[in-house]
Amino acid sequence: MNAQASGGTAALEMIGKAMAAGRRALDQAELATLLGGLGIGLDAGAAPAAADLRIALADTREFGMVISAGLGGIEAEISAGNFKRDRAVVHASVELTDGDDFLALFKRTYAYQKQAAAARRAGGPSPDAALAAAFSRLIELGRQLAVHGPEAGMTLTRLDLDPAQAGDRVVARAASCELGAPLPRRLPRPIGKIDKLIHPEKIGIIGVSASGMNFGRIILRNLMGSGCAKERLVIIRPEETEIDGVKCVESLKALDGKLDLLIVAVAAGAVYGLVDELIETDKVNAVMLIPGSLGETKASKEPAAVLAAKINAAHANPGGGPIFLGANCLGVVSHPGGYDSWFIPLERLPKPRKKSERNSVLLSQSGAFMITRLSRNPWLDPNYMMALGNQTDLTHGDMLTFFSERPGIETIGVYVEGFKDLDGLDFVRAVRRAVLAGKQVVVYKSGKTAAGQAGVMGHTASIAGDLGVFESVIRQAGGIVAEDLDAFDDLFYMAGAFQHKSINGNRLGGVSGAGFEAVGIADSTVSDTFSMEMGALTEETVAKVRDILVSKKLDALVEVRNSIDINPGADDEAHLQITEAFIQDPNIDAVVVGMDPTAPSVMALEESKLRPGVDLNNPKSSVFLMPPIVNRNDKPIVAVVDGGPLYDAMAGRLMDQGVCVFRNCVRATKALTRYVEARLDADRIRKRG
Repeated sequence: MNAQASGGTAALEMIGKAMAAGRRALDQAELATLLGGLGIGLDAGAAPAAADLRIALADTREFGMVISAGLGGIEAEISAGNFKRDRAVVHASVELTDGDDFLALFKRTYAYQKQAAAARRAGGPSPDAALAAAFSRLIELGRQLAVHGPEAGMTLTRLDLDPAQAGDRVVARAASCELGAPLPRRLPRPIGKIDKLIHPEKIGIIGVSASGMNFGRIILRNLMGSGCAKERLVIIRPEETEIDGVKCVESLKALDGKLDLLIVAVAAGAVYGLVDELIETDKVNAVMLIPGSLGETKASKEPAAVLAAKINAAHANPGGGPIFLGANCLGVVSHPGGYDSWFIPLERLPKPRKKSERNSVLLSQSGAFMITRLSRNPWLDPNYMMALGNQTDLTHGDMLTFFSERPGIETIGVYVEGFKDLDGLDFVRAVRRAVLAGKQVVVYKSGKTAAGQAGVMGHTASIAGDLGVFESVIRQAGGIVAEDLDAFDDLFYMAGAFQHKSINGNRLGGVSGAGFEAVGIADSTVSDTFSMEMGALTEETVAKVRDILVSKKLDALVEVRNSIDINPGADDEAHLQITEAFIQDPNIDAVVVGMDPTAPSVMALEESKLRPGVDLNNPKSSVFLMPPIVNRNDKPIVAVVDGGPLYDAMAGRLMDQGVCVFRNCVRATKALTRYVEARLDADRIRKRG
């Protein structure tokens, strides 16, 4: 047994004795022993350091054991809201990090930078070795507690070293350790049955009105309107033989064979007895619970908890019992499965633009989130769109685990309101698996404020959790975290557009005939945690661009630089020739090009009355010239079409051909900066394995 494993065993024994004695904390002597076994000192009389650190292990509700490090002492108390992301504190799942990896993350913080600067000024040792060793031992302790603590019915709920400092070794001037019982885990869901949910051969519906247009009837119409043959459908409704040409049966027991999917659109109060029948008969593989209010109101919390417990217990049955999606669930759109079960009339949904290949998934607790995303961005049109609702059974972790391993899926977008207990750990495991498999996961988390968290509780009965821990742990696992709805739209779109492009570094090229765009591109290259730089053009590229300017009679007006303002007199061809010169420069990793649709020489209108034929249908317009340039170059090119509705056609026709188009240069460059950071992080994760 190695020293770290021995330390974990000793810690468990110490925790066990303390809890057996009815205590929920270790005393200072026990703490000194525990920390000493980890090579960490505990000395209240140690001279204060230049920077107070806080290092912690915590058994979190969502992610299990998490290690954190950042500002300590009084600075920790006032840091919230006063520092940019990753500057005050960083977090990681102990399962997905190690000492060196977490040290690299910690180096982003003000606390580390202050400590390291003080050590350099004093001529003392770098804190790196001591920190990496302490982090490694704490991470190993966290892993052992995560595995063995639950078996013993006990765990360390929080270990705080605050304030602490690093020199030859890490020393804490104060520490505390809280103990408790681990969270119970639900039985594993048989997630292989998600395949039946998204590719059902036989679909049943309960709750279809024979006379009115209720949710069940709308779902029936949408199923048929999306191409689902009537022969695949059956309605469970007594005293009816058919509705809209679809056969009706009296009950679940009257079904001929087993349903792949049952869509439940009855009142919430009728769900409880129906679930009992579904479990008893085992006539269905997957169930979609449409009704809301289950667990979302004070009166429904206890009955909903009982319902969830029954469903969970059924997973111990042979075959795992049925899986349940929802409740408060909009439904599913599955293009490969040939069905749309949303209860929104088709006439209110956008008609997706032409897309040659679908390779993405959108998972969301909120159905309206998906509808508005698709309405605003119809070119996205993911392969699968699934509303999870309040996660009575299937969770974010289940869904991401399934799709992280599914061939043909490259980009997964997720809207999260909250995780079920310990499901965040399953989720980050799935994020890491997806990243290692070459996929991209874009996540947006709501409930950032107290008011937002209250709204989350009322919507899908979720517990929002700590946003800082969420963002740090998801990003450390390899996920792309969006800070708001617009950023989610941008990053999900960009991830799909650039999945197969090479991201070799952070050197940007900027091109525009509008001076404000050339400046705006350069000004938008910095995020809280990363920055791009304007690449230094090679002499060969400068000469190539100068020749283009001469040929377009713009050389007297334009100086070759990066970012370059190529003058409003530049036509489509000038924009694109210079863009290709930039993208082929070995010192440039990506290009943002403003297409200047309002410039008189750019063919940006559907029809020009002033200059007939100088429009989008001209073979020399950007909609003809740009897609081949994008396709033949391996690096990302972002086109900016900044203008009003007159230029929607230009943007749309470029998008339809796979060109990544934004309508604002600042938003485009900020999204690219965040995306490049995430791709480079993912590459590092894959190299580490």
